[in-house]
Amino acid sequence: MRNRSLAASLLVGALALTACGREGGPADENAEPDSVEQSVQADVELEGSPTFDRMTERGNVIIGVKDDQPGLGYRDPTTDEYSGFDIEIARLIAAQLGFDPASDIEYKPIASAAREQEIANGNIDYYVGTYTINDGRKEQIDFAGPYYIAGQDLLVRGDDDSINGPEDLEGKKVCSAQGSTPIQRVREEGLTEESNIVEFQGYSDCVTQLLQGSVDAVTTDDAILLGYASVEEEGSLRVVGETFSDEPYGIGLPKGDDALRERVNDILDEARDNGGWQEIYDATLGKSGNEAEQPEVDRY
Repeated sequence: MRNRSLAASLLVGALALTACGREGGPADENAEPDSVEQSVQADVELEGSPTFDRMTERGNVIIGVKDDQPGLGYRDPTTDEYSGFDIEIARLIAAQLGFDPASDIEYKPIASAAREQEIANGNIDYYVGTYTINDGRKEQIDFAGPYYIAGQDLLVRGDDDSINGPEDLEGKKVCSAQGSTPIQRVREEGLTEESNIVEFQGYSDCVTQLLQGSVDAVTTDDAILLGYASVEEEGSLRVVGETFSDEPYGIGLPKGDDALRERVNDILDEARDNGGWQEIYDATLGKSGNEAEQPEVDRY
């Protein structure tokens, strides 16, 4: 069993995610997410948004992100630059709010379990990072979007044929991020015993444990899992079965800032109409060859 840090493998680069195949590698093993040039909107006004007022007074936008998810939200440890689909969505929103993505963004990596508190405390202005919209979270924060629909799946070692779907998890050690929707589903549906549930702050820790043989499966959204499988040695990890949930990704916003939520929803709608969302997808996740369509926003 290999005993090496996942961080070493991630230095290969933030590769694009795997296409429709459940076990294959990326369509182009040298494909890396591109940054999409954004035109900065001038003279933006947004009456009634305390979050926007705070950003304007400060002169920059603080965005909560993930930094360990290849193809979605990833920080290169050598250059300290961020890349991926979620990062580009975050940059799109910032530009349309009047902030230059090249100079006016501060990225703040935040673990899944801390997202609501960081937003509620005003430590970030908004959050973009595989953040599933659900009713429980809506009690603490607001969401714009969704801007993408993912689905829960399982990542296993390539030589383990005992797990082919959620029905095979009983008696198996299952790992995911603390506070994440996928591990809550495993717990609520009793897919394995409570003593077999393992949680870490980030998914990269779970993948390292999987490679070492300390856990049997990692569960989260298929997009994330395919990203991790793509940067490992071919055949060492595989995503199995069919997705068993719908995970609508949203932009996390401070509770009650209706003006900002409506504006961000407008930005997402405009990105559908003018092709901006598709350009971002094609430059990041779309490099895998997997096609996707932007979902309708939910103006709840």
